[in-house]
Amino acid sequence: MTEDETYRILLRPTEVELTAPAGAALRDLLFEQGVEFPCGGRGRCRGCRVRVHAGTAEINDAQRERLSDEELKDGWRLACQCSLVDNMVVELRQWDAAILADDSPFAFEPRPGLGVAVDLGTTTLVAQLVNLTTGRVLAVRTALNAQARFGADVMSRVEYANCDGHLPDLAQLIRRQIASLIDQLVFSAKATRTEIPDVVLVGNTVMHHLFCGIDVEPLSHYPFESPQIGLKIFRPGDLGWGLDPEATIRFLPCLGGFVGSDVLAGVLATGLGESEEIGALVDLGTNGEIVVGNSSVLLCASTAAGPAFEGARITMGMRAATGAISQVTVEGQHLVCHVLGNAPPKGLCGSGLVDAVAAGLDLEVIQPSGRFANGRKEWTLVPPVVLTQGDIRELQLAKGAISAGFRILLDRLGAGIGDVKKLYLAGAFGNYISRSSARRIGLIDLPIEQVSPAGNTSLLGAKLALFSIDGEGGSYTPLRQKIEHVALKADAKFQEVFVDGLAFP
Repeated sequence: MTEDETYRILLRPTEVELTAPAGAALRDLLFEQGVEFPCGGRGRCRGCRVRVHAGTAEINDAQRERLSDEELKDGWRLACQCSLVDNMVVELRQWDAAILADDSPFAFEPRPGLGVAVDLGTTTLVAQLVNLTTGRVLAVRTALNAQARFGADVMSRVEYANCDGHLPDLAQLIRRQIASLIDQLVFSAKATRTEIPDVVLVGNTVMHHLFCGIDVEPLSHYPFESPQIGLKIFRPGDLGWGLDPEATIRFLPCLGGFVGSDVLAGVLATGLGESEEIGALVDLGTNGEIVVGNSSVLLCASTAAGPAFEGARITMGMRAATGAISQVTVEGQHLVCHVLGNAPPKGLCGSGLVDAVAAGLDLEVIQPSGRFANGRKEWTLVPPVVLTQGDIRELQLAKGAISAGFRILLDRLGAGIGDVKKLYLAGAFGNYISRSSARRIGLIDLPIEQVSPAGNTSLLGAKLALFSIDGEGGSYTPLRQKIEHVALKADAKFQEVFVDGLAFP
C-alpha cells in the first residue's frame, strides 16, 4: 500500500460508491452516509456495526471485546475502529434519517425580510427559511449534526469538548454546518443572504453551549448547572457567516440544567404558559424533558431516559429508517409487523420497540415485571428480528425515568394525573409512537384523547420567535420567570418513584 493509492467502497443497500485514499478512517467516510457513532468512535459500543462482504477490515481488541467470535467470522466490524486498506463492499445497518420538520400554521405580526429558524438537535438539524411578511416557509433543509461523529449523546459530546481543548473545534464545526444549511435554503428559494435580518436557533443546553463556545465543564458533573444559560446574540461577523453585517443571530435562552431553549420553544408553540388548565409537554428522547403547569406556574425537568426510545442500546435497534420495524400489532394470537420502506426487516426502532412490548404484555409473553414468561431469553418478532430480555430492561429504564419525573413534578405542583387536561408529545418519537401502546406499558397514564402528538414544537417555537422580538432581543423574561427548573436527582423521592415506575401495568 502506498500513500497515493485510492480504494473504492460500495455501500449496501444504498448502492452508493465512495472513493478515498488508503488509510482513510471509515468513521469519517460513513458518517456522511448517515452512520452514527454513539460513543464518539471510541469503540465502547456496538452502534456503528457494519458488515464487510468483500475486502479487508482489520480486527482489534475493541472489536473482540464488543463483537462475538461468530459476528467477527460473519464479517461484522465496528466502523469506528477500521481504516481503508482495500476495496470493500459494506452493508450498513443505518440508513436515511427520518428528521421531523414543521409546517404548522401560526399567528404572527408581519415584518419585512426573510428569517431562518433552526432546531439544533444533538442528532439532527432542521432549518427553515420563512417569509416574514407572509409567514410562509420557503425552504427546508435537514441534516445529521456533524458533531455526532464525536458522540451520539450529550454527555459524550461534553466529554469530547472537555478533552484537550476541543470546544472551539466543535463550535466551529456546527457553525460552519448551519452556515451551509442557510446557503442551501437561500439557493433553493432563489433568494439572497442579504434579505435575512434574523436567525433564531434553539437547542438543549449542551448544544447551546457548544454553538456559542461556552465552557461545558459545569455540565459534566453534579449538579449539572451552568451559569451561562441566557440569551446569546451574535452578528454574522462573529460566526463567519456571509449574511448582512447588521443581521441578528439569536440562540434563545435555556431554562436550567439540561433543559434548553428547545423546551422554551416548545412552551411557546403549545401555549402551556397561557392556559388556566394544567397541561404538560414531554419530549421523549435520550434526555427526556418534561414541563407541567399552567399560566400561573410551570415546572420543568430533564431525566436521563437513555436512548431506548431512539432504538439505541437495543440488540437489533436502529433509527426509524428503511428496514426498521416501526409498528407491531396483534391479530388473534399472531404478530403483524410493519417494516419501513417495504424492505426486508433489519431491526427495531423506538416506536416498534414500544409496540412490541405492549403486544408481548397482551399476549402474556412478557410479564408485568418485564421478565419473559416460561423462561425464554428472547422473542422473535419476525425473522431475523428478535426482542431480548435486555431490550425490555432498557425500555423499562426509559419509561421509569419519564414516569418518575412526571410524577414528581405533579407532586411539586400539588396536582395529580387527573388534573392534567392535555399532554403534548413532542419530537419525532412522540409524533410516531402509538398512544395506546404507550399507555399499555405505563409510559402514559392519561386517556388517549387527552394525548396529542405535537410534532417539532422546538422548530415551531423558533419560528414564532422570529416574529416576537422584545426589548431584550428575545429573552422571554416574563415567561421564564414563571418556569422553575427542578433537579430531579436532588429530590429524595426520585429513586423510590423511579423504581416503582419500572414495572408494567
